[in-house]
Amino acid sequence: MSKQNRRDFLKTASLAALGIGLLGCDNNGPFIGIGGSERMKLSWTPYELKLAHPFGVSSSTRTTTPDVLVKISYGGETGYGEAATPPYLGQSTKSVEAFLQKVDLGRFADPFCLEDIMAYVNQLSPGDSAAKAAVDIALHDLVGKLIGQPWHRLWGYDPAKAPSTTFTIGIDTPEVVREKTLECCNRFNILKVKLGRDNDKEMIEAVRSVTDLPLAVDVNQGWSERFLALDMIYWLKEQGVVMVEQPLPVSRVYDTAWLSERSPLPVFADESVQGVKDLMRIKGVFTGVNIKLMKCGGLREAHKMVDIARAMGMKVMLGCMTETSCGISAAAQLSPAVDFADLDGNLLITNDCFQGVEVEKGRLVLGDRPGIGIKPLSSL
Repeated sequence: MSKQNRRDFLKTASLAALGIGLLGCDNNGPFIGIGGSERMKLSWTPYELKLAHPFGVSSSTRTTTPDVLVKISYGGETGYGEAATPPYLGQSTKSVEAFLQKVDLGRFADPFCLEDIMAYVNQLSPGDSAAKAAVDIALHDLVGKLIGQPWHRLWGYDPAKAPSTTFTIGIDTPEVVREKTLECCNRFNILKVKLGRDNDKEMIEAVRSVTDLPLAVDVNQGWSERFLALDMIYWLKEQGVVMVEQPLPVSRVYDTAWLSERSPLPVFADESVQGVKDLMRIKGVFTGVNIKLMKCGGLREAHKMVDIARAMGMKVMLGCMTETSCGISAAAQLSPAVDFADLDGNLLITNDCFQGVEVEKGRLVLGDRPGIGIKPLSSL
C-alpha cells in the first residue's frame, strides 16, 4: 500500500471508528492495523514565553513563563503540543523534560490508540500534568491531521457556538490598568480582572473609568474572610461583574460553600480543581469549574471534565496559562461546549510561534485546519 493510499485509508477508517465511538485499541492490538515497523517519534525543546506587559496576580508578578514545545511525528505528519509552567503550577522546564525522557511511544504501533497511550503516560508519575498535557495535545493534533479533521468537528461541536473570550488585566497601578484596558476594550466583549491584593476596588474603578464592558474577576485565593468576601462580591455585582473565580484559599472548603450559597454571582473553582477526580469533591462548594489543560493533563481529561461537570449541574469555564497558540487552540476545540472562555494566553505574549484560533470581535473563531487547528510560524 502506497503512503498516500495508506493515509487515505487511515482517514476513512478512523472517521468510521469515531462515528461509532471506537477510537482506540482492543486487547489484541491496534484498532487500525496499518502494519509495518513505523513508530511515533517524540521530541521537544524548551521555549521562554515573553509577556507584553508584567503580569500581576494576587501572589506575584512575572514577565516571562517557561514553556516546553513538543512534537510527535508519524506517517508523514507532525502533531504539536506544549507544556506551560508558570511558577504557581509547581512544575518547571526541568521537570517537564525529565518526565518526557520517560515516555516511550515506540511501544505503540498506532497513534489512534489514544486511550491506551494516555493511560500509559498518566501512570508514569502521579503529577507532571503539564508534561502529560503536552503529549496529549500533540497526539490529538497528530490524529486529527491523519484523519484530516479538526477536533471540534470530530467531537460534534458547532463552531458557531464558540463563546467570546475574556482578556485579562493583571494587577498593577491605576495608571497602568487604565492603559492596558484602553489597549484592549475595543477588541473584546468581556474582560477579566485579577484581584486579591489590597487594591481590589481601585483596580475595578480604574477599569470602569475606561469601559463599561462586562467583567469577570479572578481572586487567585487572595481573600481570607468570608463575610468581607461576600460584601465584596455584592459590590462587584453593582460594578457589572458577572462571575468570580477562586475567591478563598483552597483549604477553606466550608467557607467557600457558605460563600457560594449566598453569592449573587457564580463562584468558579480554579486552584481547587486539577482533574476529573476533584469534581465530586467540589460539588456543592462551587457553582462552576475552570478547566485548564495544563492542570488536568490535556484534552482527553478536559473533555471528560466538561461532560461530568455538566452532568453535575455546574457551569463550565475553559481557562489557560500563559501559552502559545498551540495550547490555546487545543483548548478552543472544546469551547462550543462551555459557558465562559478565558483563552487569551497567546494574546499576552510577544513571541507566539504558532498561528491558530483567531479572535474576531471578541469571539473565538475555530478554523478548518485539522487536529488542534494550528500552523507553526517557523521551523520547530
